[in-house]
Amino acid sequence: MVIEREWVGARASMVLTFLVGALSVATGIANITVTIDAPDFVLFGITLPGYVQQITAFTGTLTGFLLLVTAFGLRRRLRVGWYATMVLFPVTVAQGALQSTEQSIPLIGLSTIAFVVVGLNFRAFDRELQLTTTQVAALTALAGAQAYGTVGAFALRDPHFDGIHNLLDAFYFSLVTGSTVGYGDITPAPTSAVGELFTLSVILVTVSSFAAVLGVVFTPLIEAQLSKALGRMTEEQLDLLENHVLVLGHGDLTEPILEELTQKTDVLILTPDEERTRRLTDRGYTVLTADPSDEDSQIRGRVKSAQAVVTATNNDAEDALAILTARQLNPEVTIVAAATHRENVNKLKRAGADTVISPAALGAHFLAESALGGEGVEELAQRLMAEEPSQDGDAQDVLRDEDDA
Repeated sequence: MVIEREWVGARASMVLTFLVGALSVATGIANITVTIDAPDFVLFGITLPGYVQQITAFTGTLTGFLLLVTAFGLRRRLRVGWYATMVLFPVTVAQGALQSTEQSIPLIGLSTIAFVVVGLNFRAFDRELQLTTTQVAALTALAGAQAYGTVGAFALRDPHFDGIHNLLDAFYFSLVTGSTVGYGDITPAPTSAVGELFTLSVILVTVSSFAAVLGVVFTPLIEAQLSKALGRMTEEQLDLLENHVLVLGHGDLTEPILEELTQKTDVLILTPDEERTRRLTDRGYTVLTADPSDEDSQIRGRVKSAQAVVTATNNDAEDALAILTARQLNPEVTIVAAATHRENVNKLKRAGADTVISPAALGAHFLAESALGGEGVEELAQRLMAEEPSQDGDAQDVLRDEDDA
């Protein structure tokens, strides 16, 4: 199960998509110059003109940039990102085949592998695309501004504009004007006041719409940095969690557990205390300020994709409630708990914990054995602390032998 999540999981899908996108861009750029004035070639028994190679090299570069965008969608686990990626992978393979160069072979192979991996993770990308009112308004304004500039320039092409002969020319004029590039190859006619006034209106409308869209794009990035500074995780950071250990609550018992876990795997801590969240974040831990026993909080902490859940606060009642919630949300996850009081061990197990250990009872046992003259107790404790996870069974056998003695 761990191997499957690690190598065929949502994170692997995102990384593979990003790599295919970057490779498609690099391959397309490399082949654009190679395929200039290329002769006719035969592919699968069909003779194709040489310019097809250059066209597919150019479009392959564009497809690569689109894959980089869909990789961002996969990072947010968007279902629309999964659909777009699955459509673009076959396009990338076809473009690589049509380019018919040695540089295209790695692109075809990696795209095929990525198509299989991403396809297997359909269920991992379950979030619907939800645009805010601001985002919808900005995108609508951009589309409307480009439509205004394109249609207006095409309608006024003769005699008010020099260089506009079709809709593509008009769209080109509107786009370079709105992006403030302004090559100057298409301009209003020198004697046309109508063309000049229309161009002024296009500048105002399209530049404003571009600025609005850029604001919408960069605002979430700024919010993410502010959230990080305040000790809060963003949704994008939470979406990347997979095969991690979810620690429900924080207390004195949690500290040594965190020191052990963070050296071996990704850990997310849920605690309702904002001050404690800031302190833990400053120490390098990944923390989400939320109620550990709340269902929505555990869903945000991605309990459904966690490899294990640990709860070890000083409140057995709260731990039991957190365990009940985690077991309900993910019946297959391994849940480990530390009981503050020995009499609560069975209660935590009935709540859904797979393993419950009472550190106080275990420490008391060692101390009592030492006080009564037991030999080798300190060495046994040191051996238990030094045991690797795969040797836990041997350590438990040693502990049982000590009890028998």
